[in-house]
Amino acid sequence: MTGTGDDEDAATYGATAQAAIRRPRTWWGRKGTAAKVESYTRISFHLFPVAQLVTALLSLTPVPARSALPVAGAVLVHVVLGLRLTGQALDWAAGRRAQPRRLLSAYVACSFAGAAIAALVLVKLPDDPPDTYYTACAGTYVLFLAFGCGLGVLALRTHRQSLVAVAVATFGGWLLGSALLPAPAAAALALSTLLSAGGLTLASRFSVWLLHAVYELDEARHTRARLAVAEERLRFGRDLHDVLGRNLSVIALKSELAVRLARRDRPEAVEQMEEVQRIAQESQREVREVVRGYREPDLFTELLGAQGVLSAAGITCTVTGTPTGLPRPVQAALAWVVREAVTNVLRHGNAAHCRIALTVLPAGPRAKDRPAVAELTVENDGAPSASASAPGSPDSTGGHGLAGLRERLAAERGTLEAGPAGKSAFRLVARVPVPAGEAAEAGVPAGDASERARQELE
Repeated sequence: MTGTGDDEDAATYGATAQAAIRRPRTWWGRKGTAAKVESYTRISFHLFPVAQLVTALLSLTPVPARSALPVAGAVLVHVVLGLRLTGQALDWAAGRRAQPRRLLSAYVACSFAGAAIAALVLVKLPDDPPDTYYTACAGTYVLFLAFGCGLGVLALRTHRQSLVAVAVATFGGWLLGSALLPAPAAAALALSTLLSAGGLTLASRFSVWLLHAVYELDEARHTRARLAVAEERLRFGRDLHDVLGRNLSVIALKSELAVRLARRDRPEAVEQMEEVQRIAQESQREVREVVRGYREPDLFTELLGAQGVLSAAGITCTVTGTPTGLPRPVQAALAWVVREAVTNVLRHGNAAHCRIALTVLPAGPRAKDRPAVAELTVENDGAPSASASAPGSPDSTGGHGLAGLRERLAAERGTLEAGPAGKSAFRLVARVPVPAGEAAEAGVPAGDASERARQELE
């Protein structure tokens, strides 16, 4: 593969990523995975009563109005109760409210009452009614019991209770039918109720189980992130303990010895305090080395980590360029930009795409006129507003956020630009000059080297 082909592929890939970033986010796109699953489940179950209403009204169309109106009124009441029960039952399943027991009881009572009305209409039909009359009333009878069971199990705790609900709906429907209809008709309606109620109950229980599983996985992901932070804090604390533990013990012993010698007017007390001073200075230097090693990240590691973290969060991340050849101070400054930018993408928006590009702008004809510049661009969609993550926000004060990045880049004579980039997009650009003596070795590899770097980042 030639270098020109790599450049064309990278340009096409980058243009595709930028186009995806600039697409406006929809109401659905702003939701997380768990919220999407819950919204889909709610919409699906709220469509069940609507489907019952449409089916019942269409089936009652050929029935005389005098017989159809009582059944249609019962269906309407049953549908309204079903819609309310569905919302409250799903809230209860998500742990947001108490179990809707009264509404469940009212819904079950309405189910049997509606089935009884449909059965009475069947009894009072004229002799030898048309098949459409009989099918309409019988179908409405089954709809009351099937939907009453299928939606009612959303407010039940266990699978055993759901099986009992199916049995009650089937047996109760058979008893009700036997009291008002001939035995063959009652048996046929009971079998239809068993099959319909069983299918709806299975779908309801599976959907609730899936919703619980998605929320548990989402909570596990957040817990894993918190554990990673806690583990890093423990590591940092362990390093500090290893550095300071011995030295502080020595300082305490020598200070106590110096006090005793000073009380006896012994000249060795000065020597001991000088030793304490030396150990304290050494400890200060070691702590600075620990903090510097902890707080100065590696750019290549940060790029790989950014791609992994964003991908784990469900954000499509594209990384172009590699820090090969850049001086260590430049890499450290840009690594902080990557870390802070990724943090803002995860914290201050609901991004779906993120693009990270590292390039080195060549120097001018004379290095003193225009030195080479390493440029890092981070662009993401899903910004909540044009001022998101802007200077002056809580994250930009006290050495954190964008203000902290500007301070770090200023130490390397670098600059930082941040602001909106189209509708719901945010762009951050950091530029750091590369020293003239090291600029020749710095750059973004082309050709085979570019392919190898891309494979490493992927």
